[in-house]
Amino acid sequence: MSIDPRLIRILTVDDHPLLRKGIAALVNAESDMKLVAEASNGKEAIEQFRLHRPDITLMDLQMPDLDGIEAISCIHGEFNNARIIVLTTYTGDVQVVRALKAGARGYVLKGHVHRQLLETIRAVHAGQKRIPPEIAVELADHAADDELTSREIDVLRLIAAGNANKQIADQLAIGEATVKSHVTNILSKLGANDRSHAVTIGLKRGIIEL
Repeated sequence: MSIDPRLIRILTVDDHPLLRKGIAALVNAESDMKLVAEASNGKEAIEQFRLHRPDITLMDLQMPDLDGIEAISCIHGEFNNARIIVLTTYTGDVQVVRALKAGARGYVLKGHVHRQLLETIRAVHAGQKRIPPEIAVELADHAADDELTSREIDVLRLIAAGNANKQIADQLAIGEATVKSHVTNILSKLGANDRSHAVTIGLKRGIIEL
C-alpha cells in the first residue's frame, strides 16, 4: 500500500519499546504524519534510514550498538538533507552542541513530547531548526566558556570513576604533575570549587557520562 506523498514520513529511533509505541500513537493520530519505520539502536537507525528515506527521524542519544550522535553523523554524512530531531532526557549544553554539529536540526526533551514534538516535527520538516527555550538558555550561558580538551575530559572521567591523581597518571601514562595541571584547568574552565563539584558539572552539562 503506497503512502500519501503529502504525509510527513517519520522514523523513530529509541531502545525503549514503550516510548516508540507512545510516539507511534501520537504521530499516527495526526492527519499529516505517518510513522514508516522504527529502530532500537543507532546501527538499525542507519539501515532503516537507507531503506525508507524518511522525511523526519526522531533520534534518542543513549543507545546500545552505536549511540545517537554517531548515528546522526553517519546518516548526515550519507544524506546531507536528512532532517533529524533529537529526542532525549539530556539537557546538557555539550550534548546539544555535539548533536547539532553532527547534523541534528531539532531537539526535544522526552518530558515535553506531548507539548513540543508535533510542532517541532512540522517546523523541522518546513526547513526550520528548533531548540527548546530552556536549552537555548543553557547554550547561551556557556557560549563563552573554554571547552575542555579531550585529555581534560579523560581526566575528568577518571576522577568521576573515583581515581586519585597517581592512579590517573598511571592509567593515562602521564606524570602526576601533568594530572594536577589538568585538574587545575578543569576546575577553572568549569568554574568548579573542587573535584566532586567538577564531576557534578561535567555530568549535568553532558561532558561526561557515568
